[in-house]
Amino acid sequence: MKRLHQFVLKSFLGPFFMTFFICVFVLLMQFLWKYIDDLVGKGLEWNVVLGLLYYASLALFPMAFPLAMLLASIMSFGNLGENYELIAMKASGISLIRIMRPLFLLAVFLCCFAFYFQNNILPRTNLKFGALMVSVKRQKPEMVIKEGVFTNDIDGYSIKVDRKSKTSKMMYKILIYDHTENRGNVSVTIADSGYMNISKDKKIMVMTLYHGGSDIDQIANGEAAKRYPFQRTSFDKETITVPLRGFDFKKTNENSLRSAYHMMNLSQLTHFRDSLTFRYKYKVRNFALRLNYNKVLEKSIMELCQPVDSMKTYEPIAFQKTADYKTFYKKLNDKGKEEVLTSASKKIKRNKQLIDQNTSELYSLKKIINKYSMEKYKKFTWSFACIIFFFIGAPLGAIIRKGGLGMPVVISILMFILYYMVSMFGEKFAREDIWNMFNGMCFSTFIFLPLGLFLTYKSAHDSGILNIEVYQEKFKKIIKFIFSNMGFIKKNSHENSSTNE
Repeated sequence: MKRLHQFVLKSFLGPFFMTFFICVFVLLMQFLWKYIDDLVGKGLEWNVVLGLLYYASLALFPMAFPLAMLLASIMSFGNLGENYELIAMKASGISLIRIMRPLFLLAVFLCCFAFYFQNNILPRTNLKFGALMVSVKRQKPEMVIKEGVFTNDIDGYSIKVDRKSKTSKMMYKILIYDHTENRGNVSVTIADSGYMNISKDKKIMVMTLYHGGSDIDQIANGEAAKRYPFQRTSFDKETITVPLRGFDFKKTNENSLRSAYHMMNLSQLTHFRDSLTFRYKYKVRNFALRLNYNKVLEKSIMELCQPVDSMKTYEPIAFQKTADYKTFYKKLNDKGKEEVLTSASKKIKRNKQLIDQNTSELYSLKKIINKYSMEKYKKFTWSFACIIFFFIGAPLGAIIRKGGLGMPVVISILMFILYYMVSMFGEKFAREDIWNMFNGMCFSTFIFLPLGLFLTYKSAHDSGILNIEVYQEKFKKIIKFIFSNMGFIKKNSHENSSTNE
């Protein structure tokens, strides 16, 4: 049995390592497409580019592990089935479960290693990658400027461009706010196009602008101190010199990036999430206390919003009787009714204003808390996906009985895309607090783990439900039944009988 297990492991390890590096390479292409405009033609040193690719490749390992497990499982069992080796093993009295046992232990080991990688190595990898990327952006200020958004990373200036050329350094529809004098948006420059050049010592940036104008609000002195003269100029070509600070290539201090959720391990995520949760509850408490209520309800809410006291018990509000507001309101004179309506209107407006001011802030803070919780669950779900895809890939390989990179690749990609889509669906519902965090993050596990166990069980018992020939026969019977009801088969049989006569 040891030789059999060694044979199965050898047939699996080769496809696994091959498909693993293929998966990393394919996923790395996504990174290159995302940052291709920032890396090509910027004069970056090769060691910097290689460093970015190295850290980006390591960051893709959590997704490559389960995908490689799925591909290798289908390929290895497909090769065994195609060469009739799997049939020979079953004919010798060895069940599929016993054949899968060494690979299952390997999948468990890979699951543990993937979790260790995501919890201990991946946070440091993301930290190194983030620090290097920030350093590259500081060295190349033109990389900082993105299309369609304001960029404030260049000291004293806020810059927005609508479009950047992919073949040259030219930028189009440029809007520049000059904040060097700390007087607000009093100096605005608009240009149809332009480009940026950095001096060799990386201390000065020269912006060359074409076909635009500048609007400046100038503050007068003396008797006209309260008057703000307005100056407008136009130009066909304008050169603006901007001193740069901190854009020379120096490695960014990694401590400034450690608060990002994807750069933390489990203990750090738990600590940071608990701190944010305490801050969130404190803000909710202050928000609840600032709203206007009636006196009875206000007193109860103040008691409920106090910090938890184990020696104090809170009892629900007990109203002795319900007030008849309609009768009370009818008894008031016109002035009293007006005062009641005015007071109620003021309280409603104030409550609405407070709700509008605090809702977005609380919502944003809760989404940040959810991101830290989601990152914790991802370390478990993507690691456990190695075992899930093993239970899916091994029986599928035994069913299709095809090895190589043909059918297994197609099935694996479709299955992985489906898993990824279901996972993103659950994560979105968890992030928006529509579902419980555990249910949302484990939604894909709840669906694909039973599917994998079902496929394994049916394949181990040679069930006809997984035999393609069974479906082909049923399909032929359905087609024959449809055509017979339409009269084609009877007509042909009658013609045949008459010919025989």
